Amino acid sequence: MMNRLDSVSNEKIKTAVKIASSSKMRKETGLFFLEGLRLCRDSALTGTVIRYSFVTDKAYEKYRDDAGFIFSASRESYLISEAVADKLSLTQTSQGFFCLCEKSDAFTLSSVDAEGKYIALENIQDPANLGAICRTAEALGIRGAILYSCCDRFSPKSQRAAMGSLLRLPVIESENLCDDIEKLKNMGMKVYATSPDSTAKKITETPMKGGVICVIGNEGNGVSEEVFSLCEKITIPMQGNAESLNASMAAAITMWEMMR
Repeated sequence: MMNRLDSVSNEKIKTAVKIASSSKMRKETGLFFLEGLRLCRDSALTGTVIRYSFVTDKAYEKYRDDAGFIFSASRESYLISEAVADKLSLTQTSQGFFCLCEKSDAFTLSSVDAEGKYIALENIQDPANLGAICRTAEALGIRGAILYSCCDRFSPKSQRAAMGSLLRLPVIESENLCDDIEKLKNMGMKVYATSPDSTAKKITETPMKGGVICVIGNEGNGVSEEVFSLCEKITIPMQGNAESLNASMAAAITMWEMMR
């Protein structure tokens, strides 16, 4: 017998809505919200702990096997009414799949492979950029991401933009990027930071063999001077009058060159 939730006033539904909209609630509860068949299925596939899963009757009938798989991976699962789905949904066209998941412990610096390729993100504030960069990182074979003072990677916008990559890509939450860069350099890794400065070394002429970290900075201000002082500056050669690239585009080109 399946559990049902038909009331928008149910406490579990009210909690899910708050977690979806509030970074503070995500920190306090240790939970995050996912919407959509693909993300909910990915959470089950990756072994993410699913505290609650919610699926509409229509979605269950249309995607019975997927719904059954998600339900089997959930601690508690519920069939819900369309009214409840409308309350939960953050999209214009909902697929009728929702999960509340437990945050996983972030990887630590000790997890870093000194021969691997990693991307470090400093003060990225747009969740769409954060998610897109991590999606590209996974696609290109980057070993992990180091996040410092960035927006919430567990926000629905970040997770949606990452298309499941933030559930799979190892992520290290840095408390002090400068200290971490020093430790990585002591491990023998090369550390670069991207810059629009035309006097910086061209990324196409920069050796990327062995362990490498590349730092991508804030959308408006770029990499901080403190971090720049510890890194070798590299630049993406550009034509025309554009002064800089979007952070996610700069990251994509940088990671492509790292893995080329």
